[in-house]
Amino acid sequence: MQPFLDSTDFVKDGAELRRRMERDGYLFIRGLLPAVVVEKLRMQFLGIARAAGWVQPDTPLGDGVADLSGFCVEPEPEYMQKYHAMYKLPAFHAIQHHPNLVGLFERMLGEPALPHPRIIGRTIFPQRETFTTPPHQDFIPIQGTAATYTAWIPLGDLPAELGGLQVAAGSHQRGVYDFRPAMGAGGLEVLDPLEGSWAYSPFQQGDVLIFHSMTVHKGMPNSSDRLRMSIDARYQKVSDPIAPGSLQPHSQPSTWAEIYADWPDQELKYYWRKWNLEVRDYDNSYHDRRDEMAIEMAKEGDTRAISTLQRIIARNEDPAKRQEAEALLAALEQPADT
Repeated sequence: MQPFLDSTDFVKDGAELRRRMERDGYLFIRGLLPAVVVEKLRMQFLGIARAAGWVQPDTPLGDGVADLSGFCVEPEPEYMQKYHAMYKLPAFHAIQHHPNLVGLFERMLGEPALPHPRIIGRTIFPQRETFTTPPHQDFIPIQGTAATYTAWIPLGDLPAELGGLQVAAGSHQRGVYDFRPAMGAGGLEVLDPLEGSWAYSPFQQGDVLIFHSMTVHKGMPNSSDRLRMSIDARYQKVSDPIAPGSLQPHSQPSTWAEIYADWPDQELKYYWRKWNLEVRDYDNSYHDRRDEMAIEMAKEGDTRAISTLQRIIARNEDPAKRQEAEALLAALEQPADT
């Protein structure tokens, strides 16, 4: 595996950033965000995580030592309830508006950049390799315009044992890849192994990895004893279309009014409404296909369907499909000796 191509020296050169993104599908920028800003948010997240039973109570909070008895994953209700408390933090939403991030995107894009309201937080428990995020493309859940870019922001240092994110350099140039249901975030995985294209480097607090929505990327296992926390912030040109889901909170089924209820100031509330955005309908065919495959896999006893079944139960609007998924999930999770 090759290390990330370091683009830190070109952070002020919009033309070079654009050239590298067009060629490689990603940018790796060291120290783009001030570590003190990231650390403040990390400690707020860890405080909520400890109250949720995710952090060992008899260890220093800053170490983030996981309490595996509290293990849960998105979109399980136990996870989403605790995640909602994180999602309401003003500092969480403010970080994607940091001038170092917005300035980079505006230089690269050559026009005003829109940070997506739907920012996403991730908490990855250690020693649960089955739930490591599989190789996938962000375009399928984001849509709107393919020219959307994810800024992946780890909230702390990430040595190899804590894992991180890998990208397949140049993979953004071949459209949407064939996929199948899988465990982990998103509930699907790209089938092409993309051998010889994977890149990875350890992260330090403040580093940011930016990639195109078509770039295939995947998580690395967290083999430590600590939680790994990160943020997905998405950006695009204001003039490009956006899908309606990107204007909604990620901590569903909450609303913006609920999230904003205790915020002390107004500056970032509904900030996207100052633009006349083109909202493009969502193409559900990708997720419909994933869900259909997962139903068939579950009927055959394939546990790789579990993450997709959980998403059907949590988010599908068809009550009959939710009921079918609930029955199949219960069968898959039933112990083999009963």
